[in-house]
Amino acid sequence: MKATQLIHELGQSIWLDNITRELLKSGTLKRYIGDFFVTGLTSNPTIFDHAIKNSSAYDDAIRDEMARGKSGEDLFFDLALADLTEAADLFWPIYKRTNTVDGWVSLEVSPLLAHDTASTLKEARELSGRAARPNLFIKIPGTKEGLPAIEEAIFAGVPINVTLLFSREQYLAAAEAFVRGIERRLDAGLDPNVSSVASLFVSRWDVAVMNTVPEELRDRLGIAIAKRTYKAYRNLLGSPRWQRLYNAGARPQRLLWASTGTKDPKASDILYAKALAAPFTVNTMPEATLKALAEHTDLGPTLPADGGDCEEALTRFAKAGIDIDALAAQLQDEGAKSFVKSWTDLMAVIRSKCDALKGPALKAGG
Repeated sequence: MKATQLIHELGQSIWLDNITRELLKSGTLKRYIGDFFVTGLTSNPTIFDHAIKNSSAYDDAIRDEMARGKSGEDLFFDLALADLTEAADLFWPIYKRTNTVDGWVSLEVSPLLAHDTASTLKEARELSGRAARPNLFIKIPGTKEGLPAIEEAIFAGVPINVTLLFSREQYLAAAEAFVRGIERRLDAGLDPNVSSVASLFVSRWDVAVMNTVPEELRDRLGIAIAKRTYKAYRNLLGSPRWQRLYNAGARPQRLLWASTGTKDPKASDILYAKALAAPFTVNTMPEATLKALAEHTDLGPTLPADGGDCEEALTRFAKAGIDIDALAAQLQDEGAKSFVKSWTDLMAVIRSKCDALKGPALKAGG
């Protein structure tokens, strides 16, 4: 049995961390759904940057958008929504079959709004409305400024993928924002069933300390952080506060493992996929990791609900001079800046494509 099927039967959802027009049109995504048990996907500006820059598949659509006077962010969101709504429709049978647990796609708000709660909420509501697909998450960073927007978006009934989380504490803050939004809906007499996932970034921890820790600690920090966070997540699932919400009709905010492609060339290509196998979670994987996982037929032990040896491992990192709390804050800050850079690069690609596609039309007209 393929390891992808083993993960699926364990109760973990496999989502693809990629989307391109070729994936959709070639039938590749449909094949991944059938062969590799893929039940959703995520996107980000970097993914769309590469998709648009390295392909002519978007050229006709870009010409049409320009003809309608679109440019920049407006043009990009039209392109992204076209891809994501098509993917959402492909996942629709899974969304219905799992009673809204699975079958989701994700679209990120502009990271330029990261420090503007009101504008983040406004764009989240607008993009959700434009998509007109109930199985589309809007991604909002779980930063200090993003948390109020997450609560308000959940209260407004907008499904949210909380992104850019790096630690147990950052996860718990995002979970609190979700719970408050649901509790406010109940108080207002609204349906409490608003879906959400909380995305914990894993491999970036190991990249950050790769050259500063002893060899025996290499590639172990991200997994230790994930175990610690999983323990907090499972404790929340069992708490009276959450159980009251479930009893009233709410669904849990699922924990999602992000940044799960192996960055260390010395490590297994499925290092994080195997280590993070756990029920009640989502693993969003790059294509290379997904394909590699499908070639394996075993998983090994699943992630322990009590966190296993995570505290012992983290103590060893502390003794090696790693300040976990400070590094978590640093990684989130760097991640937010990286998102802005990716967005800036994406807008430059859109402008370049528009200029290139405008040129031949002008020459033909002249």
